[in-house]
Amino acid sequence: MNFGSVLQGLKEGNCYARENWNGKGMYIELQTPTELSKMTRPYIYMSPIDGQLVPWVASQTDMLAEDWVKVK
Repeated sequence: MNFGSVLQGLKEGNCYARENWNGKGMYIELQTPTELSKMTRPYIYMSPIDGQLVPWVASQTDMLAEDWVKVK
């Protein structure tokens, strides 16, 4: 799957990972803020192998990759 499809799927509430990521169980997801959130705009975050959620920005390699898969 390509990154364009991933972006659309994130907006629909799905989670995605790259097959070639080293850490199994890692994924990205879209966070849409609510009135209780400190953030005021949607953003993508990653759950790395340690489970500590972090903001995530796609690299050029990630954006051009074709190995994205839907998870969760």
